[in-house]
Amino acid sequence: MKKYILASGSPRRAELLKQLEIEFRVQKPDVEEIFPKDLHYSTVAEFLACLKADSFNQLEPNEVVITADTTVAINGEILGKPENLEHAKQMLQQFSGNTHEVITGVCLKSTDKQVAFSETTKVFFDKLSDEDINHYVDTYQPLDKAGSYGIQEWIGMIGVKKIEGSYFNVVGLPVQHLRKELIKF
Repeated sequence: MKKYILASGSPRRAELLKQLEIEFRVQKPDVEEIFPKDLHYSTVAEFLACLKADSFNQLEPNEVVITADTTVAINGEILGKPENLEHAKQMLQQFSGNTHEVITGVCLKSTDKQVAFSETTKVFFDKLSDEDINHYVDTYQPLDKAGSYGIQEWIGMIGVKKIEGSYFNVVGLPVQHLRKELIKF
C-alpha cells in the first residue's frame, strides 16, 4: 500500500487532496524556489514542483511524494505572491477586465520513478472597481496567494466572468489530472 506525502504548506492543496479521499501526511519541502530566468513562463510551475520533489531523497519504497507549484501569468509575465497589500491591489488592477493564466505544475516521486505534468487554466476577470479591490484586499488574505486572490473567495464570485480549464487548478491543484496520474503511478 502506497503512503502519500503532500509536500506543501498550502491548506487549499491539503483540503483538495483530502476531498479526493487520499490519505496523506504533510511535509513541507525545504527548497529555495529559484528558477532559471530563461525558462518560458509556462514551464516554471512544473520546474519548481520538480525542484521541490528533488529535495526528497530519503523516501521509503512505498512512499510517493506529491509536490506542486502554481504560477499566475498575464501577458507572459509571471506574477508571484504579493509583497504587501499595495502590491496585491496592483495585481488585481492588472487582472481587472483582462485574462490571465494560472499554471500548476505537479511532480510525483517515489524511490524508482518521477512523473511531472502541468495544467493551465485561463481566467477571465470582469472590470473590478477600486472599491471591490480594496474590500477584497482589506477583508481577505491575499498575501499567501499567487496572483493575490483565491477564486473560491468573494473576489472570484464577483469578478471572474468565466474560466477555460480546471477550476480546481486555479484553487491550487488540478485534482482530476492528479488522480489519473496517481492511478497510473
